[in-house]
Amino acid sequence: MEELFAFCSVIFISILFSIKFNVASAAWLKAPATFYGGSDASRTMGGACGYGNLYTDGYGTNTAALSTALFNDGKSCGGCHQIVCNATQVPQWCRKGKYITITATNFCPPNYDLPSDNGGWCNPPGPHFDMAQPAFESIAIYRAGIVPVLYKKVGCKRSEGIRFTISGRDYFELVLIVYAYLNGQSLSFKIQLRNRKTVTALNIVPSNWKFGQSFKSNVQF
Repeated sequence: MEELFAFCSVIFISILFSIKFNVASAAWLKAPATFYGGSDASRTMGGACGYGNLYTDGYGTNTAALSTALFNDGKSCGGCHQIVCNATQVPQWCRKGKYITITATNFCPPNYDLPSDNGGWCNPPGPHFDMAQPAFESIAIYRAGIVPVLYKKVGCKRSEGIRFTISGRDYFELVLIVYAYLNGQSLSFKIQLRNRKTVTALNIVPSNWKFGQSFKSNVQF
């Protein structure tokens, strides 16, 4: 940890980009929703999307694990959905007029030993939200256990600025960038040390980049 803090104290990393992200107006779709993780959502930490501590990473408890159909091999990680309990079907279990926007942070695995309408909620091909318990309770009654919901994909709105998480070791710094939609854009990186010396890798990442790729620059300090 001392190495990490020392590194953070001497280097400032900035990214040059313009954020342009518009989600088209979507129709409401139907799905069931359950909950997990406990009343404080402490057991939702980590998860298949790799966000770690959802409290410190700024996601809080408005999160959900997605079924195979919605998870889309991880491509839905970090995406947001607006959800409302379907009061026309189960008015006794819904909190009237309550909506919530959740962020996808985990995968809800299928259970092929159970039917999809009785326990195997996350079995393909059906959509399903396994919500953090506090998120579920904001739209439905706890005792329901499972409720039908209406959902649609929406743009994510964050109250915080772009977050940078630095991990790794000497000569290997891994920077995780959160709250920035960068897909389909070329990226430039500028690194500035405490002595104000800077290097810039201009458009080092082309606009057709894919997750998991690496890019080499010839710039050096």
